[in-house]
Amino acid sequence: MDQSEKLAYDYLRCRGFQDIVYEPDGNVTPDFLVNKEIAVEVRQLNQNEITDSGYRSLDEIAIPLSMKFKNLLASFRSADSGGSWFVRYSFKRPLPPWDELQSLIRQQLEEFRDSRGPEGRTRIFITDDFQLDLIRATNNHSLLFVFGGYSDSDSGGWVFGETQKNLRICIDEKTKKIERVRVKYEQWWLILIDYIGYGVEDCDHKLYREQLGIDHNWDKVILLNPMNTCSAFEL
Repeated sequence: MDQSEKLAYDYLRCRGFQDIVYEPDGNVTPDFLVNKEIAVEVRQLNQNEITDSGYRSLDEIAIPLSMKFKNLLASFRSADSGGSWFVRYSFKRPLPPWDELQSLIRQQLEEFRDSRGPEGRTRIFITDDFQLDLIRATNNHSLLFVFGGYSDSDSGGWVFGETQKNLRICIDEKTKKIERVRVKYEQWWLILIDYIGYGVEDCDHKLYREQLGIDHNWDKVILLNPMNTCSAFEL
């Protein structure tokens, strides 16, 4: 099981189910079969962007980018008497190819390394849509440049609006996936691991039920809080 499936499994156990079979038909839909009659599909509910080929999770760019950026920082020599600097980046899509972006970042970091002054914080614009913030560390670290996180300008937004938009994407995707096998099982549930709102607060239940406006033909669509697998909201 991947992490999302483990969270969904814990939720099903939390509901009291004992007969839970993982991938009852092999590495195809559904992800689980409960009590031999409830087919369960699992997916992350996350933010997506529109591309020429359809929808794509924002994480598909953000996570590989952060790994490449960390490797770039690690390629600089260790900190010396000049101290260490935390480096945080902010970006907005679309980005240039990594080879091009990496060359620009390296050039700016090398110039900063060779001429850094006493300022505690420096902002460097790599491109119009990619910038660095360098913050002097209180203590020296093993590296000159220490990864300090990033900000994705395409993510965020109002939780309700982002949930509504991405629910439609996720439900449509999974509905198409099960079309050919839907008749095989009596019930179909869709568990969405909620990485947008991290669950729905009790005070928002009425708002979500009345205003989401998401039509679907699943027996249950469930938003699961990844921080508490016994906390879920049924649409």
